[in-house]
Amino acid sequence: MQTIGEWWMWAGFAGFVLVALVVDLVVMRAQGAHKVSAREALVWSLVWIACALLFCAGLWWYLDGSGGRELANAKASEFLTGYLIEKSLSVDNIFVFLMVFTYFAVPIEFQKRVLIIGVIGAIALRAVMILLGALLIAKFHWILYLFGLFLLVTGLKMLWFADATPDLEQNPVLRWMRSHLRIANRFQGEDFSFVADGQRWFTPLFAVVILIAVTDVIFAVDSIPAIYAITEDPFIVMTANIFAILGLRALYFLLADMKERFHLLTYGLALVLVFVGGKMLVVEFYKFHALASLAIVVAILATSIVISLMFPFGPRREGAGLAAGEDPQRQRRER
Repeated sequence: MQTIGEWWMWAGFAGFVLVALVVDLVVMRAQGAHKVSAREALVWSLVWIACALLFCAGLWWYLDGSGGRELANAKASEFLTGYLIEKSLSVDNIFVFLMVFTYFAVPIEFQKRVLIIGVIGAIALRAVMILLGALLIAKFHWILYLFGLFLLVTGLKMLWFADATPDLEQNPVLRWMRSHLRIANRFQGEDFSFVADGQRWFTPLFAVVILIAVTDVIFAVDSIPAIYAITEDPFIVMTANIFAILGLRALYFLLADMKERFHLLTYGLALVLVFVGGKMLVVEFYKFHALASLAIVVAILATSIVISLMFPFGPRREGAGLAAGEDPQRQRRER
């Protein structure tokens, strides 16, 4: 499979990711368990977005000098489109995280550690799935049509069930943990387990980490085919995906209380999946230009956000719009 990624580009990007994770972990340890303010989340979100844009600019500059303007424009457009799709899909991921945190009433100062563990796990998982996808496409190019069909069905399913509220009580992973592990009903700081009366107990935070990991797997199954619909270059796929994940923790704290405000975004994401799935299915008959794909994705997402702001969600359902970590039982008692 053809790629613009030279060995030193892969090594340099891997080094950048390692440094970014180390900095994140060092900052997290220095700050300790604390509530992340909207200002702090905004600053970090802008930092990660700026890093992605600087990378794109550097990639364009390098390719413009080594491969020509046409190649530089094409690859930069592919990166931006892939990054935007992955960033948008991560917003839906964030709302699922919020549901899990709310269900377990996780104190907001403990959420940061869970999210950074989730980010590290997601990066490792995406790297494996992206490389595996590249190998499959190189050997069985027709698998792209299966990806396209999968995305088309997934998008239509999202449209149909956009207003459905997942029921964690029926989650098979949670039910298995409750039946096979000792899950305590109290937190032990940021610990995942503790020993009491000679027996090992797992805290609710451990259950949250497992559910977040399962969520990462589910969303990776959607997002990897989605970006391969934009480009088959493994280097572009990997970098766009990882840059989107690196800003996931900061974006969570920025958007955690905005689910109701962007209530139509799920429909926008569903339409994006329908578009990229259909794009893969008709690639033999019509090939969308990278800039055209970027413009269509931006238009769909921007329209869903603008309409959400123009027509706010109706009366709140019980438990909807809780702040991250807020106890729904306590809110009911206060009413």
